[in-house]
Amino acid sequence: MPQLNIRGFDLDYDIAGSPKGTPLVWGHGLNSSRGISAAYPMVDLSPAQTDRQVVRYDTRGHGMSSMLADPAKGSWAELALDQIALIDALGFEQVVVGGVSMGAGTALHSALALRDRLDKMVLVIPPTGWEERAPQVDVYERMARVVESRGPKALIAAAVEMPPPDPFVGSSEFEDRRAGRLGGANPARLAACFRGAAYADLPPVEDLATITTPTLVLAWSGDPRHPVSTAERLRDTLANVQVSVASTRAEFETWSDQLHRFLAS
Repeated sequence: MPQLNIRGFDLDYDIAGSPKGTPLVWGHGLNSSRGISAAYPMVDLSPAQTDRQVVRYDTRGHGMSSMLADPAKGSWAELALDQIALIDALGFEQVVVGGVSMGAGTALHSALALRDRLDKMVLVIPPTGWEERAPQVDVYERMARVVESRGPKALIAAAVEMPPPDPFVGSSEFEDRRAGRLGGANPARLAACFRGAAYADLPPVEDLATITTPTLVLAWSGDPRHPVSTAERLRDTLANVQVSVASTRAEFETWSDQLHRFLAS
């Protein structure tokens, strides 16, 4: 896969699709990667490749990209600077940005910097933010210490007691996704990413209120790390936004269609 050296680290990415439309640049979630996202997709991006280029990349510290050497570089504001550096290196003037969880937080920071260069934005399971974010800091440090002392499998075992998001209730699929994401992770890289996430937060609400870009938010219920309250706050703040909340598996399975209708609109 192609690799670029940007902002002092090597970023691994892939690009596919037709160059005729506005490219989509997509970010994955914390402790995921392009490969893991392909194995356990939240939305199917492949139809978008018929009329635009789709760029997927391994965020700093993840996948095939360089390790996160400085935890402060794991903030979503810093990851947005990485994303914009990638966009500039690829020569894109106009873009659609989007992503899952951490990728959604990154996209919101990118939107504030890209401004008129941003055509649309897609936010999938936006994470905790603002006053709800503070309690996560200690959680991430504890998770980092567990990984360092006992390995990723201990984290997977502890997480079994946590109920899945509502669309996955009654199924083992969410546990399978989590095990697939964490099971083969390098403990040092994983711990570094947890500590980086402790620096992350969504942009101030007053800044988000200046974003007029058409935005699609796909949220689910029953997940305190990706609460419906974040989606509702974005609905009340962003000037041009559609919000869809999935509480059942059937509703979750509409997300890909919703995404592609939004991109085509």
